[in-house]
Formats: sequence, structure tokens, C-alpha cells
Amino acid sequence: MKNQNYENHKKFYPPHHFIYLPLLFILQIVGVWKIFNDEPNQLIWILFSVIIFLFLYMALMLRQHYALGNQNRIVRLEFKLRYFELFGKSSDEVESKLSFGQLSALRFAYDDEFKVLLDKAIQQNISGDEIKKSITNWKADNHRV
Repeated sequence: MKNQNYENHKKFYPPHHFIYLPLLFILQIVGVWKIFNDEPNQLIWILFSVIIFLFLYMALMLRQHYALGNQNRIVRLEFKLRYFELFGKSSDEVESKLSFGQLSALRFAYDDEFKVLLDKAIQQNISGDEIKKSITNWKADNHRV
């Protein structure tokens, strides 16, 4: 793998960015143009345009999937930072014992409950939902999309 630097840090997925999306946009334009210029086959072109629109919509919704994946990484980083602030050591060993659901549930607890619930999650393997239900003083996360 190449070392990352300014010249190569941007990430494109060529099949998606340079083939799939441009092709869908072109097909959508052709379909809409044909609706108005090929009256004998107008219904077929309407159906064609609707199908292409649905593919285009699905492709754009992938962006939401990417955003959620990024947010999950941020939640993990927040856990690492918070663990280090509270315990003064790396969270790698503890984090490997927890599921993402447990990690993400712990972010709703303030520091005093965080410690207790973290211990419970490790010792008793309680689920993320059980962790959330156990929180008495809820710390809101109003920034998640």
C-alpha cells in the first residue's frame, strides 16, 4: 500500500464515481428527452426514466451509508478518548471485549455511570439496549445524523 500524502489522499471509487453515476445521469437525460420526442413509445420511455431514477436514487442513498459508517468510527474514537481520560490508559483490550452496540450505548452515560456500566458490560455482557435502560442520568447525543 502506498504512503498517503496530499497528492493521493482523496478516495474515489472509479466504478461508482466515473462510470455508474455518469452513466445513470446520461440515461436519465436520454429517457426524459425521449418522453417528449418519441410519442409512439412514450409509455416505455416513462417507465425507463422511472427505473433509471430509482437506480440513481439508490446510488445517492449510498452516501448515507458512508456517513453512518463514518459516524460509527467517530463513536469508537470518542470511546477511546473518554476511556483514556477516565482511566489514563489505552482502551484496546477493553474495546475488544465490547460490541459496537455496547460501545455506542455507553456514550449516553455520564462519567460516573459510564464506569459502572462499562464494568457491567464486560463482566455480565449486557446488551447495548440494557445499558441504555440502565442509565439514570441520560447524556443526550444531539449530533448524530
